[in-house]
Amino acid sequence: MNESDERYSTAEDAIFDAFFLLLKEKDLEKITVSDVIKKAGIVRSTFYNHYENIPALMNSAEDKTIKDIFTLMESFHPKNDKDMCRSYFLAICNYTRKNPFLANLLQTPRGDAFFEKAITMFHRYVTEVTYTSTGEVAVQVEFSYFIAGAIGSTIGVLHKWTAEDFQTPAEKIADILSQIFLTGVLPYLNTEK
Repeated sequence: MNESDERYSTAEDAIFDAFFLLLKEKDLEKITVSDVIKKAGIVRSTFYNHYENIPALMNSAEDKTIKDIFTLMESFHPKNDKDMCRSYFLAICNYTRKNPFLANLLQTPRGDAFFEKAITMFHRYVTEVTYTSTGEVAVQVEFSYFIAGAIGSTIGVLHKWTAEDFQTPAEKIADILSQIFLTGVLPYLNTEK
């Protein structure tokens, strides 16, 4: 990475950090470019070198959040191992609590567009995983529905948790999500005959 790329990445990180901090202080609709540049400690032209406006920044934050979640998902290969499931779901919980953008989306109707985008991407992911892990088309279809159900239940639990302002410890939420996955989804994903 050359010096120019490093500065670009550093400025982008500062913009994201400022945006996430602002989300803890004010409603998403009230965040302005002026707020972001002041909080990030950058000049206006630096912001505009990266983003056209706040909606463009929001779109980028959505993409970054989805990418981060996919990175966590790709590291998860359950083999009925409760500790591995728990550590995966604990990572998801901690990520949700640390990412005010995601937490904000989980609590509001604004999240609909984000979750539509995320679910479309998750569907592609599930299709790829299903295609490589099963042989029969009927099994592939069934498998993809079970994975979609796991994703939906995870989003539902995270929604409730964020709506209750993270009152329940992340470890307890991870235990609940692990139990849902291990007892309700994983038994049906075993396609070995």
